[in-house]
Amino acid sequence: MTEVFIHPDRRPAKFRPLVAWKHMQNLIADKEDTEQVFHIIESLNGRSFEKNFHAFAASDEGQALLAKKEYLPPLLDDHDWIRALPDGTVGRAYVDFMEREGLTAQGLVEESEKFKGAMRDFDDDYYWYGNRLRDTHDLFHVLSGYGRDALGEASLLAFTYSQNPGMGVIFISFMGARQIMKSVPKEARVMDCFREGKCNGAAASRIVREDIIALLHEPLEAARARLNIAKPVAYLHALDVCADIGIEADQIQIAA
Repeated sequence: MTEVFIHPDRRPAKFRPLVAWKHMQNLIADKEDTEQVFHIIESLNGRSFEKNFHAFAASDEGQALLAKKEYLPPLLDDHDWIRALPDGTVGRAYVDFMEREGLTAQGLVEESEKFKGAMRDFDDDYYWYGNRLRDTHDLFHVLSGYGRDALGEASLLAFTYSQNPGMGVIFISFMGARQIMKSVPKEARVMDCFREGKCNGAAASRIVREDIIALLHEPLEAARARLNIAKPVAYLHALDVCADIGIEADQIQIAA
């Protein structure tokens, strides 16, 4: 069994709802200010991160991944080898998504490094696990079918909450959905998207425990079936409702 290293001086994050509320207001004002997400999560998650880590470390898959401690961003940002994979694979879908959205795995690393939270103070297995959660975020988009529009992000966070529970993530998801409701027709049924994200995430296998490089080689639809990731029907319905009145996905707003 792989020995887990936790720095002896590490302490769980404090539960600070008022701090989280302040950063939520900042995020509502500018949804691209992703640094606020890290502040909100640290302010609300309490001991949930530690509980999630220990469940991960106790699993056979987690043990194998901890033995390797693979660092994903350089591998995910090397699009040449991923582009060589067959059409229809998870890897090809991931590269298409990242290039279409103008994203890099390293870019998310740099955003997280702006945040001077507790996780930066320690070089231990908690830190590696936190990095892994961060570095697989965009892969969650590809596998779940939720886009990077405001509703897609809110729905994906609900999915993520069920995969890796934490009050910070579900707070951002719920508040985002609540604000989006103000800017789209009621027929879009935004809260159905929130609930669907939670249900789909709960039903799916834990993606963070997957061998990510092996996963990139799999056909996308076969991977979704194996991981039991359901189609985001409510989300796609909401996009159709909005499109019918001329609101494209990238125009859906988190109302201030």
